[in-house]
Amino acid sequence: MHIFRRPDYRSDATQFLDQLKSNYPAIEQGQQVGRSLLWDKAIDRLALLGFRKSKVAQKPYVYQTEGH
Repeated sequence: MHIFRRPDYRSDATQFLDQLKSNYPAIEQGQQVGRSLLWDKAIDRLALLGFRKSKVAQKPYVYQTEGH
């Protein structure tokens, strides 16, 4: 160990979360279940390809009307 090395810093928030997870170990499993409900989705690649092909190009200035 280096003589000028400081102990690793752990913020109050990190210490709180570590203590919370150690007191309630089911929290992490609940987080993973929640994530799977919201984010871990199967992607329909054929539909995504159709969405990309049907995209209409945006005009350079979107607020300009056709007559002006």
